[in-house]
Amino acid sequence: MDGVSQLGLPVLGIVAAAALTFYVVSFSEIREKSFRDLEDSENENGGFDSYVSSRKRRAMRKAEKKSKS
Repeated sequence: MDGVSQLGLPVLGIVAAAALTFYVVSFSEIREKSFRDLEDSENENGGFDSYVSSRKRRAMRKAEKKSKS
């Protein structure tokens, strides 16, 4: 049993460190993407619109899809 704990504890530590690194990198990429999207929306609309109705959002998405195709 002593050999298993000597081997298992470092492996568990490595797996925990890898999982933590994965989540930190993922969240930082999500945050960067959110900031880029915010900057893009400010540049496109000429300023930040604090409240956009769902209809307006839907219309904007539909227009973007049409322009891409």
